[in-house]
Amino acid sequence: MKNIQRAFILILILLPAFSLSAMDTGLLLDQSGSYDYTEELQYSGTLIPWFSSPVGKSSDLYISAGITAKYELEEWKIVPELLRTEFTVRMEENGEIKIGRIPYADPLGFIVSGLFDGVRYSRDMNDGSIFGIGMWYTGFLYKKSAYITMNDADEINYGESLDYNDFFGTYFAPRRLVVALEWEHPGLQEVIRLNLALVGQFDLSGNNSDYLYNSQYLIAKAAMPVSNFIFELGGCAELVQDEKANKLQIAFAGELGIGWFLPTQIYDRLSFLSRFSSGKANDTIVAFNPITTETHGGVLIAKLRGISMFRLDYTARLHQSFSLNLQSSYFILSDLSLESFSGPPDGKNGHFLGNEFYGLLIWSPVSDIQIKAGGGVFLPSLGNADKNADTLWKVELSVVLALF
Repeated sequence: MKNIQRAFILILILLPAFSLSAMDTGLLLDQSGSYDYTEELQYSGTLIPWFSSPVGKSSDLYISAGITAKYELEEWKIVPELLRTEFTVRMEENGEIKIGRIPYADPLGFIVSGLFDGVRYSRDMNDGSIFGIGMWYTGFLYKKSAYITMNDADEINYGESLDYNDFFGTYFAPRRLVVALEWEHPGLQEVIRLNLALVGQFDLSGNNSDYLYNSQYLIAKAAMPVSNFIFELGGCAELVQDEKANKLQIAFAGELGIGWFLPTQIYDRLSFLSRFSSGKANDTIVAFNPITTETHGGVLIAKLRGISMFRLDYTARLHQSFSLNLQSSYFILSDLSLESFSGPPDGKNGHFLGNEFYGLLIWSPVSDIQIKAGGGVFLPSLGNADKNADTLWKVELSVVLALF
């Protein structure tokens, strides 16, 4: 396996050396820093060169990579990473194939999302719908970017620091095969946007894990605009094959969203989003477990496993180059036995964790510069899980520059 990984990385490094016509290149600098209730300063700066070029009349090549300098826990780390790198072939009859490190997200956006190594075929059908099928491997990804924490072995792997003395043992994400079959209709009956998907992940960790965890997800999401409103409803049923439990199990998750484009002179929107995930009810109905981890708080780092969230969100574009976002999110535990969040409150005397308030300012004076400044607080006193826990807070700043 190590020899395969070395060969794969070497091929990706050598790809940009090929001479292609009409090529385009660029260089981005993405910097972010934060300071929070732990009283620790964190900084991350990533230099991202990218390259794109047509290949013949019906193909395109895009390559990007990053080198990141990180300061956290009073220590500096240098992390190289291959980013979006894809070869696209446009076929006859409205078909398209993408090969390489390509982006994928399920219809709900919180089950599997990110960059993955593999292949995806999509085709525009005659009725206006889009059919897609893909297959990806996660074992070549950088573990902190992939953020796969499905079982205890994954959690241990994610928590280990990158060690260049054991690079191949501490850099890569857990080895899993992900497959997806999708169908999307942008205007069913000229009213409803419908997305359906069947996603499966298969644990390839072998003897490196205490047990194997395979799962399949049946996903559906519908969206319907009505005047200045948009209504969204989605759900997922997970079928689990957990060797530790030694039986088939099921889990559920869903979301409800309502967006309202306000009748004001500025472009602003008020939206409500609720997400639910099952906890362990018995030996058959268990906690919902997504493939990749998406955090649902700016201060409280909560993942959608045995947890539910209700969020009120206001976004306004106050100026052509300036926008504002304000959020109020309330978190509820579906399962008191799970570690679904990072940090206090430590006690679990009740299901209601508390409320988070978070604000974000975005300024983009020119297309080559974007500056974000945000901050918020999480108040355990507004729940009953641990009312006496300390208030959590965080401030952060990020700057993205297109150098050329």
